[in-house]
Amino acid sequence: MNSQSAPVTSQKLDGAVLRVAGVVVLGAIMSILDVTVVSVALPTFQEEFGASYARVAWTMTGYTLALATVIPLTGWAADRFGTKRLYMAAVALFTIGSVLCAMADSITTLIAFRVLQGLGGGMLMPLGMTIMTRAAGPERIGRLMAVLGIPMLLGPIMGPILGGWLIDVATWHWIFLINLPIGIIALIYAYVVLPKDAPEPSESFDFLGMLMLSPGLASLLFGLSSLPEEGTMSSAKVWAPMVVGALLVIGFVLYSFTPRHPLLDLRLFRNRNLTVASITITVFIIAFMGAGLLFPSYFLQVRGESTLHAGLLMAPQGLGAMVTMPIAGTLADRVPVGRTVPFALVLIALGLFTFTQLDADTSYWLLCGSLFVMGLGMGGTMMPIMTSALKTLTSHEVARGSTLVNILQQIGGSVGTAIMSVLLTSNLNDSTPVPLPNGQTATEAQLAIGSQINPESAQGIDPSLIQRGLDFAATAFAHTFWVAFALVLCTFVPALFLPRKREVAHLNDDQPAAAPIMVH
Repeated sequence: MNSQSAPVTSQKLDGAVLRVAGVVVLGAIMSILDVTVVSVALPTFQEEFGASYARVAWTMTGYTLALATVIPLTGWAADRFGTKRLYMAAVALFTIGSVLCAMADSITTLIAFRVLQGLGGGMLMPLGMTIMTRAAGPERIGRLMAVLGIPMLLGPIMGPILGGWLIDVATWHWIFLINLPIGIIALIYAYVVLPKDAPEPSESFDFLGMLMLSPGLASLLFGLSSLPEEGTMSSAKVWAPMVVGALLVIGFVLYSFTPRHPLLDLRLFRNRNLTVASITITVFIIAFMGAGLLFPSYFLQVRGESTLHAGLLMAPQGLGAMVTMPIAGTLADRVPVGRTVPFALVLIALGLFTFTQLDADTSYWLLCGSLFVMGLGMGGTMMPIMTSALKTLTSHEVARGSTLVNILQQIGGSVGTAIMSVLLTSNLNDSTPVPLPNGQTATEAQLAIGSQINPESAQGIDPSLIQRGLDFAATAFAHTFWVAFALVLCTFVPALFLPRKREVAHLNDDQPAAAPIMVH
């Protein structure tokens, strides 16, 4: 019997559903790991390609922008072409993009291939949720969310560790090549297990909206990321793309109220809960994702740790989230999120404050403890806010609301990584230029960071000069963390307007509620 149409007779997840779950979890692990695995490789990319920090950060920014681009396309394409075909195409595109990333010979081609990889990876999670919901039925969504929570919990822990280990024992190419055997297994597994497609074309897709929003965001972020290199807003490389991007985004917002099925249904912002939750998530993600980019870079560039050790030092954050995420998921159905989320944000602010006091030899016990506290707060923040955002929508609005919130998250992540990389690069460039034995010059911070990544480069240079540069670099990181800390404090403002009374769910239409898209 086709698992898509099988009647649900038990709340347990039977063998057929678990086999489908295996396909989805495998794809989710590929996609989520690749968001975190690259974070420890950024300094390696700087050294390999001779690029600025703001430039190599585009390997993450471009990936998350690609995710944001394809999330709204996925639902339409699944109806048009079928979930099995599209899922296999997404796995293939992600795998091909991974192999091309490993073959990149410049930072520009690496960024381009990361975008291609993101276009495939962005479809894996929403498609996986659709496939799982159809296989198990709406009665078992809670259990499915628990299954798909596995890669969400493992990603922040295993990503940096796996990336660091592969760079240490092999080369940076292997953080991408590792996806080749996994992708092949996932393709074969999906072909054998997933039920045959029965595509039913539905609503039209807003191609015009996509052509305005995606290039607009990319143009804005490109202009912003060019600021440290150019040194002034008056440079055409900075202001021209920012102006073009702003006009495209404004044009999209004005246009999006016209089509019947817009790329982003901004009409949903009439729902107060969705609006407040969206603002809270967006501001929080800008701060949290931006800060998340800086943690491994500090361990690598200032403390001189190996990529594997940097990944291991990041693990406490994921462990903290693992503790609180199941508890927060249970409480979200019983306690209004307005009464729990502010306490989680307090934990994040407390943990992040430690990093505003960084120096070149801050205790690892203090830093790892602070990351664990931040993880505790993270686990109690994201899923409860998502639940609040979608709980009071009708069933035919949930899919569009989920798409809207998830795109805002991806955009927030892109903006956060771009802003923090720009600020850090700018702060590091402010240190004093010094002459080198070979007749060239470098700033104190650049000299110190270079000596940590490649100790041979420090030969013949006064050790006190390197130490002064490390102190300056640590201060540059601390100043950048102050911006992230201020943004977390700003998150408290919309969070105070989250529901403090029990919400009445409106999922009472004839159709079963669509499953929310899981976040990366």
